[in-house]
Amino acid sequence: QVQLVESGGGLVQAGGSLRLSCAASGSIFSINRMDWYRQAPGKQRELVAIITSGGSTNYADSVKGRFTISRDNAKNTVYLQMNSLKPVDTAVYYCYAVLRPSPSVTTFRNYWGQGTQVTVSS
Repeated sequence: QVQLVESGGGLVQAGGSLRLSCAASGSIFSINRMDWYRQAPGKQRELVAIITSGGSTNYADSVKGRFTISRDNAKNTVYLQMNSLKPVDTAVYYCYAVLRPSPSVTTFRNYWGQGTQVTVSS
């Protein structure tokens, strides 16, 4: 059983910063990649950032230069440092993991966190 738990959301003024965390726990052998998504009210969930097991990253155009995704492999945790926040960044942020729960499992499986609210005031 694998769980993803996000934290670090909150209310911040435009131009401010927040750091989100997502800790994976349970049966985990290896993590292929971890992503951050977000969903604003009335809108589709969108991909924000990706980090692979090899450390490569990718970002949505809307957050490039402002957000940074990173990981701590020893803690099975992924972070999203969000700087220069704008009101349009307001959304529920979700982490997503693709991983192998045990050495006997040859296929990767995907998991979602419960989400954390980020609100940016103008």
